[in-house]
Amino acid sequence: MAPNAIRARFRGVLGKFALDAAFEAPAQGVTALFGPSGCGKTTILRCIAGLNRVKDGYFAINGEIWQDGGAFLPTHRRPLGYVFQEASLFPHLSVRGNLLFGAPKERVSDRPEIDFDEAIDLLGIRALLGHSPRHLSGGERQRVAIGRALLSQPSLLLMDEPLSALDQRTKAEILPFIEKLRDHFAVPIVYISHEIAEVERLADHLVLIDHGRVVGAGKLDDMQSDPGSPLAGSREAAVSLQGVVEAVDATYGLIAVVVPGGRLLASASGGQVGEPRRVHILASAVSLARETPGRSSILNVLPARVVAMKVLDSFEVVASVALGENGEGARLLSRMTRKSWDELGFASGQKVFVQVKSVSLDAGRTEFGE
Repeated sequence: MAPNAIRARFRGVLGKFALDAAFEAPAQGVTALFGPSGCGKTTILRCIAGLNRVKDGYFAINGEIWQDGGAFLPTHRRPLGYVFQEASLFPHLSVRGNLLFGAPKERVSDRPEIDFDEAIDLLGIRALLGHSPRHLSGGERQRVAIGRALLSQPSLLLMDEPLSALDQRTKAEILPFIEKLRDHFAVPIVYISHEIAEVERLADHLVLIDHGRVVGAGKLDDMQSDPGSPLAGSREAAVSLQGVVEAVDATYGLIAVVVPGGRLLASASGGQVGEPRRVHILASAVSLARETPGRSSILNVLPARVVAMKVLDSFEVVASVALGENGEGARLLSRMTRKSWDELGFASGQKVFVQVKSVSLDAGRTEFGE
């Protein structure tokens, strides 16, 4: 099999639930399993962990096979870390004791080890080391649980809706730590969520699950910008693009972010040139023009080409457009009425101008309007 890849296939019946799911993803960054509650996300994650077993199953990471038909590596021999919805810390151990529980006594592989001090500083829990878990907040408990999973020196980190038991304020507190974890450590993550905002902020690769089946898989931005994807019909349909800060305008509180095929302005309280930032653009915030628009309050106007279109219902369509004069850049979605599409005579391959009414930046998402 290809190196640096995750390959999974699970077919069988567990209780009354029928599972028939297969996908391949890079063994780096965050792969999100996304779908409605009860669709089988956790069942798949438990199969990866070896906690559930189906007869027709296969799982391998970086060429190391954990399951292949009758061959089955038990959970305790799989180099993985598992973060559950509830932190489930040991109450009789200190935070330090919980962090070190399960950490290998000896070096277990040729991979660089995750350093204890590095992990606790990244998670912001150094001041908690001597505390009892009973005295921690929900967010602190979950950060300790993440640290414990990391310090087991895993080849793969599994995160099963780690924010679902937290309130919105605590979720906002935890998300930046998970982003740091994703960007700092070379440990691939399989992340479960039914909240699209979490997926858009964290994921690099997306696997869509429905009724125990994989209905789509690919790079996050490719899945988001495909009009045929189940995501495209949502009122919250959006595209998340990885960009780099090109300039900072302190006078107007703006940041210029370069993405493939274009340059976008977004409001932000701070930033550094060269800093990577993830840009989030709603399909409903993107309009198309046949000719160069005149001066207006919309600052983000870019040349593009129409790639594809899908009729959503009797009154609306969603179109995928690729940025750049030649349409070779990043793709956005644009949602509009069928009347606009028909009367302006849009068609695949046509040159257009994209007007982006609002752009937001992830990592404490700040939004820029017109």
